[in-house]
Amino acid sequence: METVKRTYTEPKPKKRWKKVVFILGMILMAMVAGVVIFVSVYTSRSLPEVSGEVQLESLSSAVEVVRDEQGVPHITADSTRDLFIAQGYVQAQDRLFQMELARRQASGTLSEVVGEATIEQDKYFRTLGLRRAAEASLSAYSDEAVESLEAFAEGVNAYIEEAEEGNRLPPEFALMGFSPDPWKPVDSLTIGKYMAFDLGGHWERQAFNYYVTNEFSEEQAMELFPVYPEEAPKVLDETEKVDVAASFKDVVIPHEFNGSNNWVVSGDLTESGAPILADDPHLGLATPSIWYQMQLNAPDYNVSGVIFAGIPGIILGHNNQIAWGVTNVGPDVQQLYLEKRNPENSSQFLFEDEWEQAEVIKEPIRVKDQETLDYEVVETRHGPVISEFAEQSGDDVVLSLRWTALDPTTELEAILEINRAENWNEFEKGLEKFLAPAQNFVFASEDGTIAYKANGRIPIYKNADDALLPMRGWEEEDLWQGYIPFEELPKTVNPDKGYVATANNKITDDNYPYHISHNWAQPYRYQRIIDMLEEKEPLTSEKVMDMQMDVKNLQAQEFVPYLLEVTNKEALSEAETGAFKLMQEWNYEDQKDLAQPLIFHTWMANIQEELYHEAIPKEMLDLFHGAGQTTDELLRKVQDGGSSVWIDKNGGISEVVTAAYQKTMTELTKEYGEAQEDWTWGAGHAVEFTHPLSNIQMLERFFNPGEPLPVSGSRVTVRAAGFNSKGLVNHGASWRFVLDLENMKEAYHLVGPGQSGHFRSEWYHDQLEDWVDGEYHLTKTEGYEGRELTLTP
Repeated sequence: METVKRTYTEPKPKKRWKKVVFILGMILMAMVAGVVIFVSVYTSRSLPEVSGEVQLESLSSAVEVVRDEQGVPHITADSTRDLFIAQGYVQAQDRLFQMELARRQASGTLSEVVGEATIEQDKYFRTLGLRRAAEASLSAYSDEAVESLEAFAEGVNAYIEEAEEGNRLPPEFALMGFSPDPWKPVDSLTIGKYMAFDLGGHWERQAFNYYVTNEFSEEQAMELFPVYPEEAPKVLDETEKVDVAASFKDVVIPHEFNGSNNWVVSGDLTESGAPILADDPHLGLATPSIWYQMQLNAPDYNVSGVIFAGIPGIILGHNNQIAWGVTNVGPDVQQLYLEKRNPENSSQFLFEDEWEQAEVIKEPIRVKDQETLDYEVVETRHGPVISEFAEQSGDDVVLSLRWTALDPTTELEAILEINRAENWNEFEKGLEKFLAPAQNFVFASEDGTIAYKANGRIPIYKNADDALLPMRGWEEEDLWQGYIPFEELPKTVNPDKGYVATANNKITDDNYPYHISHNWAQPYRYQRIIDMLEEKEPLTSEKVMDMQMDVKNLQAQEFVPYLLEVTNKEALSEAETGAFKLMQEWNYEDQKDLAQPLIFHTWMANIQEELYHEAIPKEMLDLFHGAGQTTDELLRKVQDGGSSVWIDKNGGISEVVTAAYQKTMTELTKEYGEAQEDWTWGAGHAVEFTHPLSNIQMLERFFNPGEPLPVSGSRVTVRAAGFNSKGLVNHGASWRFVLDLENMKEAYHLVGPGQSGHFRSEWYHDQLEDWVDGEYHLTKTEGYEGRELTLTP
């Protein structure tokens, strides 16, 4: 038998690791997919129901809610009570987490859910006492207004209960590990008080003035005041001195540029022959928007516009007969008082040669995962002691705050009345109850009337210069002398020129018998609006929308030729000379695709830094509101042949301007490269509408989808777009509104970035690009279509 010889070849080892990696990869992908699916299902489940039927036991009859293409809810009810229940429910559907954060921030209770990171902020708001002021205000409201507040709260609570039972609360609650408490009427009023806080009243400028008066020569100090007092205040005695820098290092300061534009023109100046009204309030730009757009419709109520989330009614907008808008007056409604403390009793303070007992209020602060902090607030006859957040440190002299918004006020009552007004007389009567913050109201009605009123509770000072510095809390003569009578507040009805406009500018001349403010906005936005209104072509809604998007920079037009003139050209490098020529060719428009706005705004910021930053500590510069206006005045003064001690001590105008220009070129070259032709304003000036939780890195892509978008405009253009030190646009026209009263049933709106606060909603950021591009949407109050939700008893 023949033997067959076989040979065996050992197989090559298989690469088992590839298989292992493959399996692990598949497992990891499955896990990621599972997480994604879970997150998707969970977050989708928390999206509000916007169609179908939902039962609300508190309703007396069915309510229809139609959300149009932009997610704007149009609510129709058979009674006012049902209307406000539905408004509370619908607001909570779209904005519950925002409402929760707003009431906690204003109430000083963020630490309960955030932890120790917000303790100092909570201390400050407990000291201010916005919630205490809201509680005191509630008793001043009529029964009807209180019923509206209670109905609104019922609607909010109905949604909270429904969402908790169905495990459908917005995802932010799960991420932070808490559920909202029931809503109360005082929560709405507290948010209203916070808006008064956000619009300010200049106490921080008094503190700054006090600091420079004590730290610099009289000449240096007076140059930094918003006006030069007739009798320059003297440096206070050392025994009456407060360490302002230390006292206010942790305070929360409202945005310096909180303001707005508005104007109204008569039918004589319009193509339609009817008035046109425009309004664009400038506030913080964030996600969700500070505004929530709605229409409210009941037998005695039909109004459309915007409201702050957490508050019933419509604060800005129109009904079938009238339209209105506001800007911030910015009056001196906050007054710091120096208080002399009894060295033997820390809760007593001197007044008219006697020790007067202050109120000591216990404000325990609950802190997540920590023990409750015992905290006390001291309130003198003037208001809360705010230096050092009212901690009784034993200092002999402290600072308290007198502020109109800390008194009982009735703004919501006013809102509910003006929502139903049919003419100027009824509207003005409603304004009597709108006390804080003071606002410039513009008005138009279908009968052709246009009007303006600077409305609110504005204190009377014995001497206007008293509002520049803290006053003596121990002297009765330093008390406010009452308030400007309502009938004497600045007002005009049907002016001969055919229009009224405001942009936080000075609103009275020297003949007005009362002091309003020392702190006005730079005049550039107002002047540009006036220039456009006085062009001869008849106005249309489209032209007015173009006006709101105008980016002509009158500050640059005024100062760039002078800055170029005084710059030391011989000291410039070749690259610096090239950018210099760019500036000579500029049309003074802050367009996002131009290099010149980037150079100009950086240059102006560096001029300011050259003047102040070495001499004044950062914590005090944060209180230097209006620094830009002061810098403009110093430049103007030198340009007109005068002198400035702050410019002279920094080497003179040429040295200051040249050094700032060279620093600007160094910074921009480092950031954007040497090719100046590729520089653009939009590269350093972009908007994203930041969500409050997006600072957590893993959440940023969910809450802030996409990259920041380049945007035109600036702080000084009609198209307001303020920005922080990183170039992120965080302040501007939070809502834009234009209405031609020829047709009261439709108006143009723009709410950036969108209606919804839920990141999975189609209305979350759908208006972001529209906001950047100036694309408005038309909202109808009749004949609208959309998804229908029926709320049934």
